[in-house]
Amino acid sequence: MDTGIVVKHTGIQYVVRLDENGRRINCTLRGKLRLKEDKTTNPVAVGDIVDVEVDENEKSGIIINVHPRKNYIIRKPSNLSKQAHIVAANIDTAFLVVTLTLPETKLEFVDRFLLTTEAYHINTIIIINKTDLYKTENLQNALAEFKDIYNKAGYEILEISAKEKTNIDRLKEKMKDKVSVFLGNSGVGKSTLINCMNCSQIAKTGKISDAHKSGMHTTTFYEMFNLNFGGYIVDTPGLKGFGLIDEFEKNELYHFFPEIFKFSKNCKYNPCSHTHEPQCGVKFAVENGDIAASRYNNYLKILNTENTKYRY
Repeated sequence: MDTGIVVKHTGIQYVVRLDENGRRINCTLRGKLRLKEDKTTNPVAVGDIVDVEVDENEKSGIIINVHPRKNYIIRKPSNLSKQAHIVAANIDTAFLVVTLTLPETKLEFVDRFLLTTEAYHINTIIIINKTDLYKTENLQNALAEFKDIYNKAGYEILEISAKEKTNIDRLKEKMKDKVSVFLGNSGVGKSTLINCMNCSQIAKTGKISDAHKSGMHTTTFYEMFNLNFGGYIVDTPGLKGFGLIDEFEKNELYHFFPEIFKFSKNCKYNPCSHTHEPQCGVKFAVENGDIAASRYNNYLKILNTENTKYRY
């Protein structure tokens, strides 16, 4: 039996790296392992540490066990009502890649993603990509507003232009010797950024759809790449939406909005839902501009939504 890390998932098959020398082997799952996990579409994800039984010719193997995960990113796909999907496991840093145009990343998508990474204790940095496009006054104002919203929430923001290589060195510093994952809507430039990281073409890139001004899928599966300056990056297919799984308790939801949790200490009543209660520190903070209205409104929307699926 060998132990390795899952570096690629194509839907029905996995590629496992068995050693640091790069030895890779195509694997399938043992039947019992497939049946053991019925809450997710994939019992094994990229980033998982697994035990593998390798065949005599060492050309293929069977994954027989998954080691305990330190964390993972999970979402509910928009076309599945019951099962969730594990995006990646054992992550040091999640980079949420957003764009303000071509395509525009919706704030509700951002907030649902951040809620999930907060809940699963994953350090998250927001990348605002394609800053070379933000020349007009409207887009400059949109950039300033976006930064204000998420700076107040306590998130680190990197302004990046993959096209002009702006702040790529700063991004590399954040990724060095770590396992990172890039996630975002289709067309925000995740694969282009990954190519900048290694200075070589390792991920497919595509163009924006003229008809809908939205991204076209270029990455069709999950894959981990080695970074030549140290560390690993997981590339993922573009997401249309980010559905929340049903494990979130409504009365604990505000814990995963850092700025709402911070000001909840000023509430007169405990527990406080921050909706109708008098002398609510959170509502006062929204009125004073210390919490962005968009963040609070998305908190209320998620709080009051029975079906946690989301697609814009």
